[in-house]
Amino acid sequence: MYVLFEGIDTCGKSTQIELIAQQHPEAVITREPGGTEFGQKARKILLEAQLRSRRAELLLFLADRAEHYEEVVRPNRSGLVISDRGFLSGIGYALANGGVELEELIALNRFALQGDWPDHIILFLTDKETLLQRLSEKDPDGIEDRGIDYLLQVQEEMKTALTRMRIPHLLVVAREEIETIHQKIVTYLGI
Repeated sequence: MYVLFEGIDTCGKSTQIELIAQQHPEAVITREPGGTEFGQKARKILLEAQLRSRRAELLLFLADRAEHYEEVVRPNRSGLVISDRGFLSGIGYALANGGVELEELIALNRFALQGDWPDHIILFLTDKETLLQRLSEKDPDGIEDRGIDYLLQVQEEMKTALTRMRIPHLLVVAREEIETIHQKIVTYLGI
């Protein structure tokens, strides 16, 4: 089973993935970008905001996604693969950046993933107050430097894309208690 944990920064994805990893040591836990050697290099470029072109940023994400799928997801698809982010985040950020349509992004991601969409997506939703509080507790990266309104727009774009694509999903309210969220996820996934 291939599952994406999606959401904007500080929404709690990593905490929940860690809890599942503790319960399921056989699971392959990965992330985009950064789940491969190439992805680690791409992540560094993306988070340091070294690219001026948003199209170049999109293409770098897509290149990482294709490599990640080939190297990590596809060989482990028969087991439990959990990715901290994936194509839905890519679509959300690209739409928030502007200059590209949802249908184009779906086609590009279908190509990168060889048409193999995840079985489930867990989308963490946050609000402005929670986001401000959590971001104040860390140093912002190049993407977080774009601002709160930008990040909330990314979240809305992810919700829109998820609705359009009709992939089985669970929406999680990020401000709920960690254990409450965990139980909802475990129940939903049946793991």
